[in-house]
Amino acid sequence: MTSEELKNMDDTYVMHTYNRFPITIDHGEGARVYDLEGNEYIDFTSGIGVNCLGYGNAGWAEAIYEQAKKLGHMSNLYYTEPCAQLAKTLCERTGMSKVFFGNSGAEANEGLIKLARKYSYDKYGEGRSTVITLKDSFHGRTITTLNATGQDVFHNYFFPFTEGFRYAEAGNMDDLKNVMGDDVCAVMIELIQGEGGVRPLDEEYVKQVREFCTENDVLMLVDEVQTGVGRTGKLFAFQSYGIMPDAASFAKGIAGGLPMGGVMASEKVQDVLGSGTHASTFGGNPVVASAANYVLSVMDDKFLEDVEAKGKYIMSQIVGNVSPFVSAVRGKGLMIGIELAGLKNGDVAKSLMDRGLLTLTAGGNVLRLLPPLTILPQEIDAGLHVLLGLIGE
Repeated sequence: MTSEELKNMDDTYVMHTYNRFPITIDHGEGARVYDLEGNEYIDFTSGIGVNCLGYGNAGWAEAIYEQAKKLGHMSNLYYTEPCAQLAKTLCERTGMSKVFFGNSGAEANEGLIKLARKYSYDKYGEGRSTVITLKDSFHGRTITTLNATGQDVFHNYFFPFTEGFRYAEAGNMDDLKNVMGDDVCAVMIELIQGEGGVRPLDEEYVKQVREFCTENDVLMLVDEVQTGVGRTGKLFAFQSYGIMPDAASFAKGIAGGLPMGGVMASEKVQDVLGSGTHASTFGGNPVVASAANYVLSVMDDKFLEDVEAKGKYIMSQIVGNVSPFVSAVRGKGLMIGIELAGLKNGDVAKSLMDRGLLTLTAGGNVLRLLPPLTILPQEIDAGLHVLLGLIGE
């Protein structure tokens, strides 16, 4: 099949909910992907932060293959070893107590919201169900997580949205306190606002939020869908902020390319979602869990230190090439945002693609970089050569 034939088939039969870039991806190796005609691209997107171990990882593929031969799926009415082992590893490496497994980031964040509302209902009864989120946040595409998202552009078409959300300005404790009320059960934040422009929250502010939540017995929920699983140079971003959330969501990179999401709960709320209160048919699927177990097995301290070092190198190279088109560079680890001036981020992403580099965009006219965590130095330099050749000086 040619690229044109594939695009025509997709246009005919797939709902047009995505504005696709006009290239086809057939296979990959490391941080490089190739279209059906064999054209090569350096990938600074990793499937929007999903393919954390890059492409063609033999150990990851072998873990999937061996488990698929043994047991592809089993209902959560029964025990399976990969699921239990994954939960054990996550708890031991984060200090959390129990885990719920689902399929996606939006589903994971729905789980956070349900957990918070039930915790409050169990303890205080009705009328305490509001969740405060931050302006410019993004938490998913379901009816509930769309309204949890603190961006008006997402609050269209699908009325009525699930009620029970208010929004505070990121980094502003006074504003958070102003929107607080007796009806609030949780504060839900991203430690780095990804879709909102790759904006890391200030560490002192995050600690103040933690203290505020504790004092008011509202849960502190951390959305780690994009920041989790090594992306920022720690296994989870909250570990670099010196706080422990009451619960945190994860997805994207956890299974290295297979669909998985979930909720990690602290001891305080580990038993809130009891039997019959939440479920997921495919949650904890043994094949996906085996892939996730492999991902976590390679993310030791040295691996995470390398992620942090790679991110610092990339940002230093961009900052070092002073350009009138770059107004700011920010991020942690391999989650990097380049705020553009005088150029539109979508146009830049298209031009870079034409030159053999895949990138992402984010709010605030930001070019977003989420390369595979295993990206090699030569692949980084090849990508930077293309990037700085367009926006550098």
